[in-house]
Amino acid sequence: MGCSPAVGGVSALGAEGRPALAGPPRQIQTSMYFVYILKSLKDGKYYIGSTSNVENRINFHNSGKQRSTKFRIPFVLVYKEDWPDRSQAEKREKQIKSYKGGQAFQKLLNGV
Repeated sequence: MGCSPAVGGVSALGAEGRPALAGPPRQIQTSMYFVYILKSLKDGKYYIGSTSNVENRINFHNSGKQRSTKFRIPFVLVYKEDWPDRSQAEKREKQIKSYKGGQAFQKLLNGV
């Protein structure tokens, strides 16, 4: 019975005689991106954006640090979609922005 090569000077066999893993377990990429719509409680207008962390992004908007929204705070989240990657989320964000508040936008918000 042959031995597995040593890793870092330590036998590659685990405590139970089975081959040990050569390093830490690999992380599975599960990063999601989101398209979100915020509504200003000040003027009733909407803001459409995309991000990998909706909660942090809403907090950023409400902190007044976002130049385009700082005079319209506070905001509340009224809609969110999950997307598997940034590219798809950004395409969807642009599509929603193209609705320009029309019927398609209202249907989206109303879940129709």
